[in-house]
Amino acid sequence: MKRLLVLRPEPGNRETVERALDMGLLPVACPLFAVEAAEWTAPDPRDFNAILFTSANALRHGGKKLAGLTTLPALAVGPATADAARAKGFSVATTGNEGVGALLAALPERKYLLHLTGVDHHSPPTKHAVEAIPVYRSVALLVALIPPGELVVMVHSPRAGERLSALVADRSTISVAAISAAAAAACGPGWAAMEIADRPNDSALLAVAARLCQD
Repeated sequence: MKRLLVLRPEPGNRETVERALDMGLLPVACPLFAVEAAEWTAPDPRDFNAILFTSANALRHGGKKLAGLTTLPALAVGPATADAARAKGFSVATTGNEGVGALLAALPERKYLLHLTGVDHHSPPTKHAVEAIPVYRSVALLVALIPPGELVVMVHSPRAGERLSALVADRSTISVAAISAAAAAACGPGWAAMEIADRPNDSALLAVAARLCQD
């Protein structure tokens, strides 16, 4: 069985490693980034219909200013993010499972949305009016070069794909499991295999990674 490298930041890295161990895989924690809070100013919640969370990091690092926004119904990209929002006092109106694009497309009418996000975020095209305010940033960690060999690498974001591409020269024996088409594209060409999860969540990505580890 091939080793599995998990690149996502903590605490998600630890959660993915534990799930991979439960599946009988051989995971290695190799976070490429650390997440930290960014300075931000909370807007007037009366200017919006709802608040959008596409990562639990916004809730972990948003700080005390989140309390002034809990009157807004929350839209969460997935169940874990929804749980994090509820823990901060938000009422979750919608929980997605197909990514932020599908979540926004399913809203029945045009909304004015506040999106608390990271500094390096990607906004999908949408009919809704969205104001994105960064409340956290990902800081690159100093890591050893990822060696070539019989490996499978989980890529949870386009930025992780870009960093992986910069770190690895010989890709001929490394397979990539990517959470989305954008994350896959960021990795570039030349990998032994490249597969994309059918849903943009950790469970679907682990299923792809498990298959590649067994190949």
